Amino acid sequence: MGHVRDLPEKGGGLAIDIEHDFAPKYQVLESKKAHVALLKKLAKEASVVYLATDPDREGEAISYHVQYLLSDDAKSKKDTAQNNEDRFKRVTFHEITKSAIEEALKHPGSVNIPMVNAQQARRVLDRLVGYTLSPLLWRKVRRGLSAGRVQSVAVRLIVDKEREIRAFKPEEYWEIFVDLNGLPSTDHLQSQKLELRVQLYKVSGKPAKIGNTEQAEKVIAELNSAKYKVSDIEQVEQRSSPFPPFTTSLLQRAGSNTFSWSAKMTMQIAQSLYEHGYITYHRTDSFNLADEAVLMARNFIEQNFGKEYLPDSKRVYKTKAASAQEAHEAIRPTDVNRRGEDLTAAGMTSRHQKLYELIRARFLQCQMSDARFDKTSILVEADKYLLKADGKRMIFDGYLRLGKTSDDVFLPQLSVGQALSLMKVDPIQKYTNPPSRYSEAGLIKELEKRGIGRPSTYATIISTIQDRGYVVKEEKSFHPTAIGEAVVDFLLANFASVFAYEFTAKMEKDLDLIADGKKQWVPTVAEFWGPMSSQVKKVEETGERIKVQVESTGEKCPDCEDGEVVIRTGKYGKFLSCSTYPDCKYTKPYIEYVKDAVCPQDGGRVRAMKSKKGAKFFGCENYPNCRWAAWKLPAKSEEK
Repeated sequence: MGHVRDLPEKGGGLAIDIEHDFAPKYQVLESKKAHVALLKKLAKEASVVYLATDPDREGEAISYHVQYLLSDDAKSKKDTAQNNEDRFKRVTFHEITKSAIEEALKHPGSVNIPMVNAQQARRVLDRLVGYTLSPLLWRKVRRGLSAGRVQSVAVRLIVDKEREIRAFKPEEYWEIFVDLNGLPSTDHLQSQKLELRVQLYKVSGKPAKIGNTEQAEKVIAELNSAKYKVSDIEQVEQRSSPFPPFTTSLLQRAGSNTFSWSAKMTMQIAQSLYEHGYITYHRTDSFNLADEAVLMARNFIEQNFGKEYLPDSKRVYKTKAASAQEAHEAIRPTDVNRRGEDLTAAGMTSRHQKLYELIRARFLQCQMSDARFDKTSILVEADKYLLKADGKRMIFDGYLRLGKTSDDVFLPQLSVGQALSLMKVDPIQKYTNPPSRYSEAGLIKELEKRGIGRPSTYATIISTIQDRGYVVKEEKSFHPTAIGEAVVDFLLANFASVFAYEFTAKMEKDLDLIADGKKQWVPTVAEFWGPMSSQVKKVEETGERIKVQVESTGEKCPDCEDGEVVIRTGKYGKFLSCSTYPDCKYTKPYIEYVKDAVCPQDGGRVRAMKSKKGAKFFGCENYPNCRWAAWKLPAKSEEK
């Protein structure tokens, strides 16, 4: 259900006492008043109230607010503080199962105030940034814009990456392969030839680096006239260890990479699995696993796969993040014997089954034996050149029994000193690629690496920056819009320290210290707000406007003589406008046609459109006379 008491949603102003102690002015949310009334009615009839919200900062804050709202309804007003302490019990559990809840009820505690303060500090900081910077963006960039303390930094990551791509200059390089063959050294009468494809590895003992056509042509000529023989055969056993169990961010990344799901969708499905008691709490940054959970996994592995799939001792994974809450567990199934097809509760879909099986397999794999491989490298000498071929053969599948199997690469049986004959030299000219844009999984990985935001907030961050029109997702990658770039430029020009990656990460560490009771929240907010408020006043008076970049169409404006038609980006996407706006107020909807794409039904041009949920699809320009539509372009367009 979420929060029932919070800062005013709309029309309540800042609702923070910035003159004194930054005290928030909370109120019961309009949409939750009926629920609060019911809780109060039930609380009057109860001698004990158990607060069993989620075991994280948000959950702790919800328990705090519920206790605050119900405290006035204590049966006895005598010694209210003691009465509340006896009457309100905070219980936490990380899985909704009978045994976990019964165990939690045996060890009740009280609301963790430092954790509440950490959530409160985050809420106040985000409110201060949003309510002071958003009006500035309205005046200095464009109306309707808003800023977020963490969201704007996420947009900056995408903008920085896009500008890195634009500035990239490709560099030429060559990869040279040689196809060889030879008769088996043990039987020269055998007609079957042994073919081997090797790649140029070293030149005169140094790593091969061929940077242009002239160098490549020289190497090719020398390889065409060289004598080839096997100089060495290296054989080693390699091991591959399983990945750790899922944390929140790893689960979101796996949902994106495996199923092409958004982080928001992955978290919604995980929430449902948790509420039905199928998995443990899904907002965690810890790799820790309970001893009984490891024992459950090891028993299952031995019974279903055999002892050889079981390591001598349990695997323990150390969490890298210093702020990880080790009291939490990694995400795992509550009962490993339950399979995906067993999820028959109301509302469980094939997506629930897919995500559950992904979590279950990862949990089992993390306690299974290593996979083992034979790796063979054949080194071939050709005068000053050394060429190499690598092969790999699985000896034991180990944890890969539950995952994607490895593709073996077999090499022919050759011996050291064996002569080989040249079939052909196969040079391939290549160019370095620009850095890749962030996918959803890539952006989550970068946010976590830099310590920006919390894993439980990534889904909200990513959906927010898309909803605000600052970035768009095209072919699974994020692109900044013109508005997104303008907002980042304005914020960095005027509030560089606040939106620096390092500052945002430091603020997360401060919030962790507050949650641990090692730092006070009011001085932390005051330290931030002092310089921030001064800078806001300065920018209001002297800050320069930032122009949002537009795309030229090359067409003259039909309403005036001076302007041309340009493509602008607004809150609801792209539209056509006059370049002299606001002097000329010509506007027209923007229709994006796909170059060279033809409707397969009536030959009309193909338009790129978006569904109500924001998914991109293609349709005919002659709708509704022609109702052709598809998620992918027609085959003819793909070829072009």
